[in-house]
Amino acid sequence: MTADDLRETSAALAGRALELSELGRAGTVAAYVSVGSEPGTRALLDALHARGVRVLLPALLPDNDLDWGVYEGEGSLARVQHGGRMALFEPAGERLGPDSVTSADAVLLPGLAVDARGMRLGRGGGSYDRVLARLERAGVHPALVVLLYDSEVVAHVPEEPHDRPVHAVVTPSGVRRFVREP
Repeated sequence: MTADDLRETSAALAGRALELSELGRAGTVAAYVSVGSEPGTRALLDALHARGVRVLLPALLPDNDLDWGVYEGEGSLARVQHGGRMALFEPAGERLGPDSVTSADAVLLPGLAVDARGMRLGRGGGSYDRVLARLERAGVHPALVVLLYDSEVVAHVPEEPHDRPVHAVVTPSGVRRFVREP
């Protein structure tokens, strides 16, 4: 994709995500800053912040768990290199602790793909599996939303016993919802 394609896709993705009722009524959203070829999240982060939503962003810990900090605009991000892996943009301010994600009304999850059942394929580091387990242990049920390109919504992804379905996938062309478990 060209830089223009990425900007257009990011804007379309933000527009679709902002139409979600779960984000419209959310006081706190846990999100992430896209990197590399991931669908762009910056426009969405800025729009949520402008609405007065408290946006939590992850900071990768040495054990691949996630700590969280508050997004206060682009100037509140720091580029952090984690060993030989890709550099990430993380909140530069105070760390709130791994359990702070349990205060989120919605959690935006990165992924490589999601299937017709709402099962998400992550990157294999387990960071967001830990987040989902933390939410479950805390007994909280925020909306779980994956942001992807249209081509990343597929018929089937492999799953493991600890995997949990998400509630919706947002792509530049629309939103697909999955049945929430009772």
